[in-house]
Amino acid sequence: MSAQTFTIGELAREFELTTRAMRFYEDKGLLAPARTGPGGRQRVYGARDRTRLALTLRAKRLGLSLNEVKDILDMYDSPRDTVAQLEKFLGVLGAHRAQLEAQLAEVQGNLDDVRAQEDQARAALERARRSADGPAARSSKATPRSTAKPAPKSPRATPAKAAAPPH
Repeated sequence: MSAQTFTIGELAREFELTTRAMRFYEDKGLLAPARTGPGGRQRVYGARDRTRLALTLRAKRLGLSLNEVKDILDMYDSPRDTVAQLEKFLGVLGAHRAQLEAQLAEVQGNLDDVRAQEDQARAALERARRSADGPAARSSKATPRSTAKPAPKSPRATPAKAAAPPH
């Protein structure tokens, strides 16, 4: 029975990645495909690489750095004690959770500030609307204006001409 293998393009399509991203993960030591063909130019990924890629992407979604992901994946490749591996994994996850909770608290504080500013702006808008509709505006609305037009002013009697000093 032959082990299932994948090309770089097949895995890239399956995980919706670019082949460049696949090579980047390889450069970071997260994937280690076998090399075939002339000069070892063709990458052949096995089930182990596929699993490591899936775990890498899951850890990225959790917000772990690629170095943290590599440390965790490498722990499972070594013949060390499972208890120590799980303790380290829980430590990494706990530290990451604490960081996310701190960020969440900061974002929540920012949201509270935005809500307070919105409340203040709404109150100011309401005050501005009430003052625009103040007593003078209300009395002019209540009293109908005369439809008669005022008499035109004489050009000679304008205050600007009367106040101008002689030259």
